[in-house]
This record gives sequence, structure tokens and C-alpha cells, in this order.
Amino acid sequence: MTPTRRVKQLLSGGGSIAVAMAIMNVATYGFTMAAARLLGPQAYGAFASLMATLLVITVLQLGLQATAARRIAAEPEHVAQIERTILGVTYRASVALGVLLLVLTPLLNAVLRLDSLLTAALVSVVSVPFTIMGGQAGILQGERRWQALSVVYVLSGVPRLIIGTALIAWHPTETAAIIGTGIGACFPVVAGWWFLRSPRDAGVASEEHGFRLVIRESFHNSHVLLAFFALSNVDIVIARNVLPAHDAGLYAGGLILTKAVLFLPQFVVVIAFPSMSTAGERRRALTYSLALVSVIGAVVTAGALLVPQLALVFVGGQQFEEISDHLWIFAVLGTVLSMLQLLVYSVLARQGQRSVYLVWAAFISLVAFGLTSDSLRGLLSVVITVDSLLLVVLLAVSLHVIRPAPDEEPIAP
Repeated sequence: MTPTRRVKQLLSGGGSIAVAMAIMNVATYGFTMAAARLLGPQAYGAFASLMATLLVITVLQLGLQATAARRIAAEPEHVAQIERTILGVTYRASVALGVLLLVLTPLLNAVLRLDSLLTAALVSVVSVPFTIMGGQAGILQGERRWQALSVVYVLSGVPRLIIGTALIAWHPTETAAIIGTGIGACFPVVAGWWFLRSPRDAGVASEEHGFRLVIRESFHNSHVLLAFFALSNVDIVIARNVLPAHDAGLYAGGLILTKAVLFLPQFVVVIAFPSMSTAGERRRALTYSLALVSVIGAVVTAGALLVPQLALVFVGGQQFEEISDHLWIFAVLGTVLSMLQLLVYSVLARQGQRSVYLVWAAFISLVAFGLTSDSLRGLLSVVITVDSLLLVVLLAVSLHVIRPAPDEEPIAP
């Protein structure tokens, strides 16, 4: 097979997803860096808290996507019914979430200390296209329409970078930044509608794909992800409430590096997940993957420690010079979170149920102890300590559950 043919075959299949997600992540990171540079510490701190809130909200999007993909892939003969049900649930869920967030606007404004009801209300508007994309992407994923799904992923990042940056350059406020995010989120929804516009034959119907069962599974799939996203994003909200606005903005800038380290080893999760779903390979896949993630995190941490000025370029430039000596600590936090993410996916792979309560316990502890912090370094110490303790406990539980059992496999907690 010629190199050209190999590339074509790769891009026609799942390889196109890897390329599209890389473009999406680079564009998203580029928009984050542009926002940090153009807004400055104080305004960027407010915008970062808005994005952290949206990231937690998107667990519903991911839950819908997982439900659609699993059901269609498992029972393709019911694809027409599943698609209708998923889209119906998706549209209703997006509207319900938008209305709920609109009602909670005063609370968001107070918790995030935005001093702008309009800006807080925009979160409810942006949540609608975010949620709709989840259902659409899940259908495309379940049908293995990789090229169409790749377009959706690319449009999830590139328009946000272009439009959002232009709006911030024109009017450097957190309100303009969130408006740019919302406009950019409409592009993948339009693309998803286009790819799914053709009507389908009625096909075979099944009670298993009814409205209520799909809703129940979607919320169940969102539960573990909600716990992890809440834990990994609540610290910026705490920072907005316990630190001066300037220091909270600096903390938000440092979290850019944390999130980069968190998402950098995403390919490890994708590759390891099938093996972690197999009883005979779970232990080896988990331990090897954790080792690889820790090595990647150690390399980034060493770079931030040895050449902090270079790391500062990826955070937001000289406006964040005050935290240059702390960037390696933010990299450590990102490493811990990336290892926690892998453990969370191992729980999903073995269909564990009870381990998620450990994550919620860590979340409550982080909020309780974090609110007692009075400095940037102090808050960082609390966050890393709580996350590290969770990592140790969750790893011990996971290794115990997936230990070799010749007669029968233990029930996953």
C-alpha cells in the first residue's frame, strides 16, 4: 500500500477524528491564550470562571452523546427510532437547561462575582447549542460517520477562535468573550443538522429506546463525568471568592497550563479505554497508561520549572509574570488531574458505580478547605493535596477491584 493510500484510508476512518480533535483542541487553546492576553488578569479571571461553569454544564452534552453512540452502535437496526428519540430528548434537555440557568442568573452572578446580570444570563444562552451538539455528535458517532463527525469537531473550535478573538479585540471584556463563544457554538449545531437532515425509514421499533429510558441513561452517563468536571473546575470559582480580583486572574492564568497538561495525554485515554473494558487486560492497561501519563506530566513540569519564561508564553505573556515561579506547581496539578481522569474512565470501562462517591467526597472537601485559603499558593496547596489524596485512594480501589480473579470477576464498586 502506497503512503498516499495509507493516509487516505486513515483519514476516511477513525483517524480523521484524531486530526479533527487535534485541530479543535489547538483552536480552543489558541482562543484561551488570546483571551488571556487581550483581557488581562481581572477580566480573564471572570471569563475563566464562566468557561469553567460551562465545562461543568457540558456533562449533559457528553451524557447525551454517550447514550446515542452506545445505543446506535449496539442496535443499528433501530437507528431511525433511536435518532428520533435522541434528538427529541436533546432539544427538550437543551431548552430545559437553558431555562434553568436563566432562572439561576442572579445566583451565578453572585457566585462568580461578575457584577453583570447580562453576562451571567449569557451562560444560559450558550448552554443550548452546547447541549444540542452532544446529541447530534452521538448519532454520528454511533453510525460511524467519521468524516461528518470530524467536521462537527473542527467547527467546535475554529469559529470560536476566529469570531471570539475578533470580538475580544474589538471590545476586551468577558461579555464579548462569552458572546464569541456562543456564536462559535452555533456552527457545529448547523453542521450536525445538515448531516442529519435526510429523513430515515421508520425501521423496527423497540420499547428499549423509549423517551424515558433514554433520559435515564443520559443522566446516568453524565453522573461520573459531572463529579470529575466539578472537582477539576471548582477551584477557579473558589479563587474568585477568596482571592483579590487580580490574584484570582493570575490563578486563572496558571490554570491554562493545568488544563493543557490535563488534555495533552487525552490520546492515552482513547487508546487505553478498550483494553480497560476487557477483564484480562484492565490491570495492565491501567498501570501502563498511568505510567505514561505521569511521564508526560513530569516532562511538562520539568519544562515549567527550568524555563518558566517559555511556559509563561503559553499562559498569557508578561501580564502573568507574577506567577512564573508557580507555573511548575500548576503543571503538577494538571498531571494529577490527568491521572485522575484516566482512573475515572477506568471506572466507566468496568461499569463501576460506587467509586464516583469518592470523587464527590473530594469535591466537598476541596470546597470546604479551599474557602479557608487566603493566598494563591495556599489555594494551590489545598487543591493539589485533595486531588492527590483522591488519586491514591481511587487507584487503590481500582487495583483492588481489577485484581486477578481466576474463578470470577469481582463486582465493580
